[in-house]
Amino acid sequence: MVDDANSKPQDNRHSSRRLRLQTLVRLRWLAVGGQAVTVFIVAFWLKFPLPLVTSSLLIAALALVNFFLTIRYPPTHRLQPPAAFALLGLDLLQLCALLFITGGLANPFAALVCVPVIISFASQPIRYSVALIVFAMVCITILAFSPFPLPWFNGAEINVHNVMQFGVWCSIASTMAFAAFYAYRVSMEASQLADALAATELVLQREKHLSQLDGLAAAAAHELGTPLATISVVAKEMERELKDDDRFREDVHLLRSQSERCRDILKRLTSLSAEGDAHMRRLPLSSMMEEIIAPFREFPIEVELIEKSPRKGEPVTERNAGIMYGLGNLIENAVDYAREKVTVTVEHDPSKVLIVIEDDGNGYAPDILTRIGEPYVTKRQKEDTAGGLGLGLFIAKTLLERSGATLVFENRDPESEGARIRVEWPRMLIDANSTK
Repeated sequence: MVDDANSKPQDNRHSSRRLRLQTLVRLRWLAVGGQAVTVFIVAFWLKFPLPLVTSSLLIAALALVNFFLTIRYPPTHRLQPPAAFALLGLDLLQLCALLFITGGLANPFAALVCVPVIISFASQPIRYSVALIVFAMVCITILAFSPFPLPWFNGAEINVHNVMQFGVWCSIASTMAFAAFYAYRVSMEASQLADALAATELVLQREKHLSQLDGLAAAAAHELGTPLATISVVAKEMERELKDDDRFREDVHLLRSQSERCRDILKRLTSLSAEGDAHMRRLPLSSMMEEIIAPFREFPIEVELIEKSPRKGEPVTERNAGIMYGLGNLIENAVDYAREKVTVTVEHDPSKVLIVIEDDGNGYAPDILTRIGEPYVTKRQKEDTAGGLGLGLFIAKTLLERSGATLVFENRDPESEGARIRVEWPRMLIDANSTK
């Protein structure tokens, strides 16, 4: 029940993410400025001995590459994953080179090695990000063996014990791994959610278009009325002129009768749209449920509608494509996983409207039950059902919640196998006759 949206999977959904060059350029200018200010303070304010020329050359190299990228590519340019990997790897190499000549892991800025890795995991395909974190691990390992002392006061030297060096290495490595994993998970979930919401909007737009077909039919009838009237008039004139000509009498009579038939059909379409527009836009709750359930009556699975409340005084709802699609999707999923029967129970009172959908299938697995409604959750055991994108319930849940509904997904009582979905609205949100 937790799948089967009617969309095709995108093979490279995550690999299609591309980092905007201008974003990376701005971050690199920030790095150039931070490194330059730090070197200036250490060398000229604190007056610590520092390989000033080498440090300046490394910072200038980063600035030169950044300047070249700024003038070579437009601000809107987006990097292909290999290019982004190369630039982030270059940033990592430049930073590690600067750290190597200024104390290695003893340098308090050594933790900045994590930054390019985090950026990569937040924006790049996983294979490039893994390659970059492996490269970063190699770099911090080399930093642990730096022969250059940490810049410090003249006559004083900081010697970091090997155990302390190993502790710093472990600290940076674990921070890098944890932050990278966290950034990747957050970015991936945000990307999945964006894709799923886009699919939701497309489904809702399609349903709205379908509900507007009656208006299009009326417009077509109106536009075709004039040319058909002209054809009918011409056919009458031809019949009058050729009534004694046996060669064309039957053809002209057929032409006139068929044009009249077309006019009758168009007249019925026009009157249906004009007279039935109100009842098409507003319908009782029971009628809406019958309309939603009707497509599933032909399935071998029995779909039973139980109305616990009397129809007298039932809510009259505005035709809402989101509600009808959402409930239809929930019922369809219940039918897919039921063994013999799906029960839809409708109940209403002055304060609420409640719809309960139950099936006699296997129910939800415990690990899936807590994640119901998330995009790309596709697991509910049924061997003969092909897996989908897992967007079905997400789209249904999103559309129903937009209408003000509260959804609860659960398994039925222990003595009754199967799943249960409770959809509840405050009556004032779904009853078109209520004062809002």
